[in-house]
Amino acid sequence: MLYAVVDIETTGGFASGNAITEISVLVYDGQEIIKRFETLINPEMDILPYIEALTGISNDMVKDAPRFKEVADELYELLLDKVFVAHNVNFDFSFIKHHLSLSGYELNAQKLCTVRLSRKLFPGHGSYSLGKLCAALGIPVHNRHRAGGDAEATAILLGLLIKSDLEGLIAQTLNRKAKEQLLPPNLSRSQIDRLPRVPGVYYFKDQKGEIIYVGKAKDIQKRVYSHFTGSNIGKQRQEFLKNIHSVDFEICGTELMAFILEAAEIKRLWPENNRALKHHEQKYALYVFEDQNGYMRLGIDKYKKQMPILHSFNTLLEGHNLLRSLIKEHILCEKLCYVQTKRIACTAHIEGKCSGACVGKESAASYNVRVKYAIEYLKGMLPTFAVLDKGRNEEEQSCLLVEQGKFYGMGYISYHTDIEGPEMLKSVLQPYPSDNYILNMISNYTAQFPQKKIVI
Repeated sequence: MLYAVVDIETTGGFASGNAITEISVLVYDGQEIIKRFETLINPEMDILPYIEALTGISNDMVKDAPRFKEVADELYELLLDKVFVAHNVNFDFSFIKHHLSLSGYELNAQKLCTVRLSRKLFPGHGSYSLGKLCAALGIPVHNRHRAGGDAEATAILLGLLIKSDLEGLIAQTLNRKAKEQLLPPNLSRSQIDRLPRVPGVYYFKDQKGEIIYVGKAKDIQKRVYSHFTGSNIGKQRQEFLKNIHSVDFEICGTELMAFILEAAEIKRLWPENNRALKHHEQKYALYVFEDQNGYMRLGIDKYKKQMPILHSFNTLLEGHNLLRSLIKEHILCEKLCYVQTKRIACTAHIEGKCSGACVGKESAASYNVRVKYAIEYLKGMLPTFAVLDKGRNEEEQSCLLVEQGKFYGMGYISYHTDIEGPEMLKSVLQPYPSDNYILNMISNYTAQFPQKKIVI
């Protein structure tokens, strides 16, 4: 078996927006290096000062070097039919595969990561960076942060790994059916193997144990694996994968519960890599407050997290339509409900349909009675129901509670539980914040499976 031990220096940390400045490839047969390839590359872009300080490669050094496309043919032939080896292999591979593709070559190779192998065969080290690991193992590193020196050290490390591989770990890793080589360098296979094949929520964590991403899944293990497939070479994804050190999970009875838990956890934890669900916010809400003259006033305004609301809406039109129906049903004042603001008296008063609260003819005490009835009427309009479905095992069923149009919470109850009312369920369910995103999911689900909805 032949290995192509690769190291590159670049202008930045992700392939799609950066270029290679130096390449070293050592063809290694497991015992000795049988061929060497090393060259500076003109990146056709500026090398930033901090990159120059790290690698020692300056713009002057590469100005007369070949461009990548000029060495692409030789490089491709050198890598063809060999195991691509690097320390944090996905980084080097992503750069070379991307730039080869721009030159008309499609590189498909088996990959071997010396970071991952070292973690398994040489456990217990505080750091698995190339410099610190080599120092701990007594491997000399000459010309650190240059492609030739780092590739030479990686080849020596690979030799030690091959000698220490008494259980055929390398062969298992290179098995084309094995998915391990897809995994980020800091995430162990054992973390993946413990993931269940059931609905739930998973949490990616960084080196400090901080949650950096929350996701939901119908099949947790399959979904987690899917994060590591594909060919996205952008900065965001490369940084994301590099920072994943562990994964945790919570099993849910149904996929719907996983969706809801994901939404709630993202709002609770606000992980840096979750973006889409951060924008599923309620936009408008119906409020009630008492003005300085003692009149209770209903009004639609932008949703405010810290203020108590009567009901929330996705659109301003939806909110005003509901408010107008309450005004009509309970003979409320358009002006005091902010539906009409520019006239001294509201249109309804002029037409004889308003008792004159807007111009002080009706007392606050009299007017407020109708406002309170309107609020109670609204609560009666909003449904209270439970959604019963599969549990996490055969001894339980999942239960979601919506009370007066707001999601209360969810949990698990016995199949033998008699549902007598919302208060009984509230004593055993976990409360969660309600929003329109969650309510829409529940509404769509009960429309698809009406037999699972129990009105209470």
